[in-house]
Amino acid sequence: MIYDVIIIGAGVTGSAVARELSKYNTNVCVIEKGEDVCSGTSKANSAIIHAGYDCQPGSVMAKMNVRGNAMMGDLAKDLDIPFERNGSLVICIYEEEFGGIKELYERGLKNGVPDLKILNHDECLAIEPNVTDKVVGALYAPTAGIICPFKLNIALAENANVNGVDFRFNTEAEDLKCDENGIWHIRTNNGEYLTRYVVNAAGVYADKFHNMVSNNKIHIRPRRGDYLLLDKTTGGFVKHTIFPQPTKFGKGILVAPTIHGNTLAGPTAIDLDDKEAISTTQDGLDQVIEKATMSVKNLPLRQVITSFAGLRAHEDNHEFILGEVEDAPHFIDCAGIESPGLSSCPAIGEYIGNLLRDKMGLEEKEHWISTRKDVVATADLSIEERNELIKKNPAYGTIICRCESITEGEILDAIHRPLGARSLDGVKRRTRAGMGRCQAGFCSPRVMEILHRELGIPMEQIKKNDIGSEIVLERTKGESK
Repeated sequence: MIYDVIIIGAGVTGSAVARELSKYNTNVCVIEKGEDVCSGTSKANSAIIHAGYDCQPGSVMAKMNVRGNAMMGDLAKDLDIPFERNGSLVICIYEEEFGGIKELYERGLKNGVPDLKILNHDECLAIEPNVTDKVVGALYAPTAGIICPFKLNIALAENANVNGVDFRFNTEAEDLKCDENGIWHIRTNNGEYLTRYVVNAAGVYADKFHNMVSNNKIHIRPRRGDYLLLDKTTGGFVKHTIFPQPTKFGKGILVAPTIHGNTLAGPTAIDLDDKEAISTTQDGLDQVIEKATMSVKNLPLRQVITSFAGLRAHEDNHEFILGEVEDAPHFIDCAGIESPGLSSCPAIGEYIGNLLRDKMGLEEKEHWISTRKDVVATADLSIEERNELIKKNPAYGTIICRCESITEGEILDAIHRPLGARSLDGVKRRTRAGMGRCQAGFCSPRVMEILHRELGIPMEQIKKNDIGSEIVLERTKGESK
């Protein structure tokens, strides 16, 4: 079989492109080396939607950020994912550096960011009482937002899949070449795939595939970001996303509310050579604490429930690389997608979708499904709505994850919906079971039992995520009678 388009990578960028292409009469496949969508950079980031004032005016990054931000509200409604425009503050704590805030303001205006405003000391503390008393002033961007990156990525992929896009997991692209007929051959650990077009959305590995086919080399360095996540009891500690003034290494250590009511601090910006180095370090977490507490006072660090790290795909020129590679026809790059990549993904999907539509002469489907419904969140329902749901399906009356009040019905939905969960992390990203205070200490065995029962997977083969992350090694007792 020869696909029209194969997308390498099922993160937010690859999934956004897949959804756009699913609008047309074309044969599309996404190959992903992980066991699920949202297995790489897209699963570990700041979960914020940037307004667009930070990017260099005229850059591809600036255009995609501002367009993506504008698209996010309607997209969130269509795909039934939580999103809130909580606004952001870039704060200045040194009088002599306040000119940098004004420069950001001017840059934002050039980029077309709406409703920007410069606040003084009193105005900052009036809307954010926990900002440091040293604050001189801030840039306020009301269009900035917070979102669930898992839900966004999964929703894009599910919607693409419902509209006919194939997804192949645990399928790692190893080599690719174009034959004399213009057909790309992608060798993977699961055999060879053929396609007329390739979209390279491989995150930190995008340079590897670009450099296989082009003489114009690019270089992507993984940049690690360490984070601290605080318990929901800290909800409301800050209402806006609080940034320090940016540096050449990025936007700095932020303190922000999450869409689910936690507080998040991070990330660091530590350049590495290892594209798989996602372990936190004591030094990295110390940096988060030191710099976060420069922006806010009384950060409730006793309420930290977990730490994590993610890698950004930092291209040497700090720019998104989008479009057809000049010396590799029909090979389309989506490379260097670091922050604000999450914010930009709808616009990147639109841009690449339009590019391929025009190049391939694609026609729109007569019946394209633009919406989807998320896993129902029973904790958000009224008592009456919950009781009605339980009458229809008693599984919604059984709590599996006590910290997040996730029911068996929600987990069953996560398993059996399009591109359903096949691992503990798959269930967690779709339902939040295991994301609470105990960090899956109590609910993991119950979730494993449900996966075992519903999918027929032996308990010894149930994984946290990828191959090698099995939870139990062997059975020590016989089957109960």
